[in-house]
Amino acid sequence: MKDQFKRLLLYAIIAHAAPVAFAVEPQLQASVAAQKIIRSGDQASVAGPADFFTGRARIDPVWPADKNINASGGLVTFEPGARSAWHTHPAGQQLVVISGVGLTQEWGKPVQVIRAGDVVWCPPGVKHWHGAAPSTAMTHLAVTGTVDSKNVTWMEKVTDEQYHAH
Repeated sequence: MKDQFKRLLLYAIIAHAAPVAFAVEPQLQASVAAQKIIRSGDQASVAGPADFFTGRARIDPVWPADKNINASGGLVTFEPGARSAWHTHPAGQQLVVISGVGLTQEWGKPVQVIRAGDVVWCPPGVKHWHGAAPSTAMTHLAVTGTVDSKNVTWMEKVTDEQYHAH
């Protein structure tokens, strides 16, 4: 009999508390930030500057670094044979190859072939370059960390000899 009474009392407490718990939830949700949608095409495409790229490259900004995420994102499309200059990133860069075939190289290491679906992590401060293969365009999503509002340090251009060393 005591067990039945305890069980009944427990059910009564739960039944009484449940509506209060559900009533609090909307108040909690109201204090949480809402999703933000950045529409495709809201930011203008930019031609890769000749000082930092060999050949034709197009940069389509996707999102800027801000107080919520300290990294920017952009789609970079390299025409066949196009490539970046040597450069480093103070907080690193993640590349996700979206389409095509490309090349990338760390200073002092062999050129690597990258293909759609491949992911490349460029650690902070590591000198490297990336671009399209000689006869195939390549697009990658670049997610680049920022330190003190800076996300890249550009260096010398990749020579034809370096580019074709694969």
